[in-house]
Amino acid sequence: MSDRELDQELVERAQRGDKHAFELLVSKYQRKLSRLLARFVKDQTEVEDVAQEAFIKAYRALPSFRGDSAFYTWLYRIGINTAKNYLMALGRRAPTMSEFDSEEAEEFDAGDRLRDNNTPENQLMSKQIARTVNDAMDRLPDELRSAIQLREIEGLSYEEIAVAMNCPIGTVRSRIFRAREEIAERLKPLLETQGDRRW
Repeated sequence: MSDRELDQELVERAQRGDKHAFELLVSKYQRKLSRLLARFVKDQTEVEDVAQEAFIKAYRALPSFRGDSAFYTWLYRIGINTAKNYLMALGRRAPTMSEFDSEEAEEFDAGDRLRDNNTPENQLMSKQIARTVNDAMDRLPDELRSAIQLREIEGLSYEEIAVAMNCPIGTVRSRIFRAREEIAERLKPLLETQGDRRW
């Protein structure tokens, strides 16, 4: 049985009133959802509150879940919306950027060019790169940060991200492409110190 089929079975049991089935879904996805929400909400206590609120909303909306998308895709969309609403209520909403479509998003493979030979210098460089990437991600507008997080950290497909973010797939490609470009731009000075290596 695939992960998605198992989730669907748990959802159906929860829809029939089996609270333990929903508890299993919560324990399975709590950590992943919290990691996602931490990209929006910085305070760990607030992350836990927002995650709990997202699970409550998901539980209440469970009767309307039809299985058109994977459960975790549906849950992430609820989580993202809950985090955005939470930030808006606090007046902390990040500005959005205008949309454009870019087919090159899937061909952008610059991350594959980074190599670590496990020397102390390379280990230090890897830590600096990781810090720079994290800092760059923290500075991205919400919609870019969500898209790149769902793609690179959570491993969702472009189609799943489109469902989770409730937007067309072209918009997802655009957001991921722009996020990668911004991260690459911040990494450029750091990588130029390594001679001929390019991001």
